[in-house]
Amino acid sequence: MKQTIPLTQIRPGRRAIVSGLSAEGGLRRRLQDLGLVEGREVTCVELSPLGDPTAYEICGAVIALRREDSDTVLVLEEAADASA
Repeated sequence: MKQTIPLTQIRPGRRAIVSGLSAEGGLRRRLQDLGLVEGREVTCVELSPLGDPTAYEICGAVIALRREDSDTVLVLEEAADASA
């Protein structure tokens, strides 16, 4: 069973599907403008050397999100590939 978790819990190389946003106001609009809408696939690309921000691939573009912003993005993590 998939569990809804914050985007910050997705490790590099893993994919997830956006299930919702807990942000409100301008931040919510900004995240939606970046493509973080329900049903969209997101891949964690890499963590910065100090752990914040983190790079994510969304719609073929790589964006960096601060932890405080990516904590407001709720996702369903895709199951790990059994062959990996």
